[in-house]
Amino acid sequence: MALAIRSGSLRKPSEMMKIIITTFVGVIFGFFLGISFPTISLTKMNLPSSLIPSIDLTYIEDKYSGLSTQTLLNVWSTLKSNRALLFADRGNQTKIWIPTNPKGAERLPPGIIESESDLFLRRLWGLPSEDLTITPKYLVTFTVGYNQKKNIDAAIKKFSENFTILLFHYDGRTSEWEEFEWSKRAIHVSARKQSKWWYAKRFLHPDIVAPYDYIFVWDEDLGLDHFNAEEYLKLVRKYGLEISQPGLEPNSGLTWEMTKKRDNSEVHKDAKERNGWCGDPHLPPCAAFVEIMATVFSRDAWRCVWHMVQACSTNDLVHGWGLDFALRKCVEPAHEKIGVIDAQWIVHQGVPTLGNQGQAYSGKAPWEGVRERCKREWAMFQDRLTNAEKEYLEELGVDSSNLTADNQKSIMD
Repeated sequence: MALAIRSGSLRKPSEMMKIIITTFVGVIFGFFLGISFPTISLTKMNLPSSLIPSIDLTYIEDKYSGLSTQTLLNVWSTLKSNRALLFADRGNQTKIWIPTNPKGAERLPPGIIESESDLFLRRLWGLPSEDLTITPKYLVTFTVGYNQKKNIDAAIKKFSENFTILLFHYDGRTSEWEEFEWSKRAIHVSARKQSKWWYAKRFLHPDIVAPYDYIFVWDEDLGLDHFNAEEYLKLVRKYGLEISQPGLEPNSGLTWEMTKKRDNSEVHKDAKERNGWCGDPHLPPCAAFVEIMATVFSRDAWRCVWHMVQACSTNDLVHGWGLDFALRKCVEPAHEKIGVIDAQWIVHQGVPTLGNQGQAYSGKAPWEGVRERCKREWAMFQDRLTNAEKEYLEELGVDSSNLTADNQKSIMD
């Protein structure tokens, strides 16, 4: 009996010791397991695809290693719940559906999309926010050949630092212009034997020139002795003009009464032409009319005009003849928002420089071939515009055969 009691009393402490040791080892093991758990790669966890979307877990794990697993799972759960709003195509989980994104940018988040750019020159060093000491508000373009360098040099001096200067070189000579100090801050674009409307289509897209309040699209043969660009724009704003031009010196061989400079006047918006030339006093060439040699467009007007020029996708409007009669379609009411600034006037020198870039054939001089092309373009442009309006009106069920051009415009608006 005594031995049995002694033996039982000896086993009891031994069993308790085992329990204590086992518990201690379990605690130690659990501790080390707990502190080592964050280092386990989540990418090797076989979780259902419905729980975790297709994202780079390794990147998240490295970038947010200080976050708890539960926090990450909560984030993924939120992404999963929002997936229906972000993705329209269930078969293509990388296509972001945002109606405002332009075509081709469907895969980009809308917050990174910028529809507009600019022509501001940038440095190759420093902070981007410090690149511009002054932000130009206006754009002036000249289509030039080097032989007119003196005239262009004099003209550029009439434009302040508020203007971005853009030269289109139709003769391919650009480096020679470096003799002028202003040329270093100008933008030079060169393509041989091309007109200003060829350049305008390709380099004056409305989303590129959007930062500018006004865009000057000018020829090279203009005398600007009596012109100041800043004062000109003050009058443009004063009279609410969307499309305008400076008055032309009356004795410079011009064609239209509307564009002649008038004395003792700041601005005029209509004129009296020859009998039979104006069927409606509110239509060109007696109103709503300026010529294309020295036209100034507001930002909004240029957006419309550019699309009208660009619509000639077959490039049948290289010289722009006939465009001045169609500009009225881009502003309303055109006879009030298109005008001529008399107080800031210019001289059209009529130098046939671009005409000489043509090619002689059949005994005709180069300029004669260019003139024939101009007339042919005018007819083609009128036909294209008229046919487009007619087709649109027919789609609306309107008989366009008995409508005047002005009435057609009113219906289309």
